[in-house]
Amino acid sequence: MRRNKTITIGEALEDLVREYRLAPKLKEASVINLWEGITGKVISARTKKIYLKEGVLHIYLTSSVVKNELMMLRESLCNQLNSRAGEVVVKEIVVH
Repeated sequence: MRRNKTITIGEALEDLVREYRLAPKLKEASVINLWEGITGKVISARTKKIYLKEGVLHIYLTSSVVKNELMMLRESLCNQLNSRAGEVVVKEIVVH
């Protein structure tokens, strides 16, 4: 059987993402993956848990010193994450 309209794998994946409305969750996952690249290995090693929910990035840390540093750098980190993501994904950062 031959199809009249053949599409590339990329187009098929785009259709799948659009059909299942996965784009926002994929953006959230990409922001979480950017964390180590932006903060570096030292801070990333002290990050216990990180997740994004409704535009708020929650970061759990094991070091109080690192927590204090990140509290002062929240706005800068938010801007860096959003600029690398290409759109506003993170509205606020909460450090625990």
